[in-house]
Amino acid sequence: MMKTLNKCAAMDETKLTDMLLDELAADAKVKTHVAECASCRKELEELRATMGLMDTWTAPEPSPYFMTRLNARMREEREAPRLGWFARMRDRFVYGPQMHAGPLAATALTVMLLIGGGAYLGVTNVEQPVQQTSAEAAVVRDLQTLDSNKQVLDQLEAISDNPDDAITNDPNSDDPTAQ
Repeated sequence: MMKTLNKCAAMDETKLTDMLLDELAADAKVKTHVAECASCRKELEELRATMGLMDTWTAPEPSPYFMTRLNARMREEREAPRLGWFARMRDRFVYGPQMHAGPLAATALTVMLLIGGGAYLGVTNVEQPVQQTSAEAAVVRDLQTLDSNKQVLDQLEAISDNPDDAITNDPNSDDPTAQ
């Protein structure tokens, strides 16, 4: 069962601790209030009991070889070869505080989702030119290609000037009169 302390509205905890540490230097109003208020008097007595227990406690003595072992360990660490950049970064991630891993992982996941979603929806190819599908555009493109290729144009003119020679000289022709 937990014991709840009645806090006195007129008394501040710092005033009680000041009275506990130096009763002669405490304010007269605080002394009279503690003398009249039962809850504050009880609180002051509990604080005195706690301080009395703390005064009786003794700290354990360290091992006589503690400083010798500490100095030897420090010397080993100073003389150890320096770790490389990769090993230091690995140690920082493995043994260091893990606070940086969460936001980093969230950022990486967000970027991956945006790139993956964009690729899935085809958003990355937004600025593709619209292709013309009319037959007229194909004819115009073919004529432009022919104009730019002088050799092909010369061959076509040679065929059109003498069509009989072109047919009769072709051994692969399907025309029976050509052979």
